[in-house]
Amino acid sequence: MGENEDFTVVLQDSKAAYVLSNVAEVIERILTFVPTKSLLRIASVCRLWRNCARRVLRTQQQLDWVSACGPSNPKNHALCNMLTEEVEKVFLLPKTVLALVDCEAFNGQAYCYRQNNVKAKMRRHSLDPFEEVNRFFPKGCDIMGVVAPGIVMTPSGSFSSVPKEYQEGEAGFAIMFPSIEGVNIKPFHFCEKSMSPTALKEAGLVDNPELRVVLLFVYEPCQSGAARFLVQILEPLAKSNALIAGGLGQYGVAGLALSGPKVQGASVLLDQEITSPKAAEATIGRLKAAKIPEKNTIGFMFACLGRGENFYKDQANVEADAFHKVFPNTPLFGLFGNGEIGCDRIVKEDYTLCDTDTESLQHEYSTVMTLVHVG
Repeated sequence: MGENEDFTVVLQDSKAAYVLSNVAEVIERILTFVPTKSLLRIASVCRLWRNCARRVLRTQQQLDWVSACGPSNPKNHALCNMLTEEVEKVFLLPKTVLALVDCEAFNGQAYCYRQNNVKAKMRRHSLDPFEEVNRFFPKGCDIMGVVAPGIVMTPSGSFSSVPKEYQEGEAGFAIMFPSIEGVNIKPFHFCEKSMSPTALKEAGLVDNPELRVVLLFVYEPCQSGAARFLVQILEPLAKSNALIAGGLGQYGVAGLALSGPKVQGASVLLDQEITSPKAAEATIGRLKAAKIPEKNTIGFMFACLGRGENFYKDQANVEADAFHKVFPNTPLFGLFGNGEIGCDRIVKEDYTLCDTDTESLQHEYSTVMTLVHVG
């Protein structure tokens, strides 16, 4: 009896070995349950597994994110501590990463990073979360790092989690975009010396008929000449059919240009007259008119530091809660800054609804709430 059992086990192992060495359909099905970092390691086993892993990777076109808040240890930001655990669990190969952290982590310093190109640095502090963030992602990945006075983010793990506003304390997030057919996401960074029509064209911001959405982060808005510099960027963008949204943080002129037929966007402006939770929810509700698909859509909130809890008479998280009520299955991210960029605009596959100029893109004591769909 014992010999028969041993023979059965050997036979079963032999069949399993044959299947895992020859039947691509079975291998691919199994690999769909394997996180991407482990999948990349598995791809080195043999040619069949490598080809199966590549096919599985091409199907992983759902964006993901990692967010964190709370005190960091002396060496790492809270976001980096969370990435250490969570990046092993994601089911995508990041092509572009947008990371935002609170400015307290820099103690008044700032840093902007593009991995597969030249590093664009401003003044740096010894604590550098973006250097740490860099080590979690592949070499070919574009990483855009932005510093802001306050952070808006959805907790990791679920698209339906309630987003939170952090005007104080340590917080940060990293949104990971995979390579998606019909979507091109290009990071850019400008300073006064590098700003030129050629630079705008290379960034995909002008002479780009497929440009759909521009997320813009502007630094040192109070410095001499900063307003003129900002207008140089906004003028050509205001004439385009793209959705423009962003905030004026403390440091950095950077952004993401999203192009392609599968990119859609919509934004609404919550101006100074929106002073109650009910009014905020009603204004955000106008985004539903865009009828943007829910899958692979995220919200961006660019709010003034003057709003938040004090603006709504000690009611916390008003605008993030209002967004969640209207879009319960769409994650929300963003920042609190020193000015806002945007307007009411809808950008679909074949049309744009908007009537604006450069001046009406810039606001104070307001919030620009945006939906961005990436295929």
